[in-house]
Amino acid sequence: MTAVVAAGSALADEVGFAGVTMGLVAERAGVRTPSLYKHIDSLGALRRRIAMQAVRDVSAVLTRAAVGRSGPDAVRAIAAAYRRWALDHPGRYAATIHAPPGDDAEFQQVADDAVAVLFDAIAGFGLRGDRAIDAVRAIRAIIHGFAGLEVGGAFQMTRDVAGSYDFLVDTLIAGLQRVAPDADTPDAAGS
Repeated sequence: MTAVVAAGSALADEVGFAGVTMGLVAERAGVRTPSLYKHIDSLGALRRRIAMQAVRDVSAVLTRAAVGRSGPDAVRAIAAAYRRWALDHPGRYAATIHAPPGDDAEFQQVADDAVAVLFDAIAGFGLRGDRAIDAVRAIRAIIHGFAGLEVGGAFQMTRDVAGSYDFLVDTLIAGLQRVAPDADTPDAAGS
């Protein structure tokens, strides 16, 4: 099954995640389509496996980027690594967008492990509880939103896209610093 998922993942980056079919994967693997069903039950099962592997892959990339960092440094490193991964793997990136079904404990664990990297990164801001959840959601929304637009070729203005991304990440970090627990002090709040 590992070879089938690898073939499907590579194909997703070439034709898009939605374009992956059993026939194309069989062709890529050098087998007839019915032979794939010895390894995987259905196209839905194959797409699930591709998505889970993609989440594992991006999680490993983000973990390596964040090692030894916290707070702003970790967020910057994660944001840069994620953008690069999304650009290099557009089909796999698309596979990571949707949350796993609520009854899929295996996939949910993979997703939870990936999100834990972000919780570790924002710990350096001192955010806890609901505010930590808000911060992780903000980071995910900003990174996914920008990466999705960029992968889709939506940025056509002359401004350097990387510069815009850095501006966005710096703005996010400034916002996280603003709501950090010690931001209530006069010096931290800019009063």
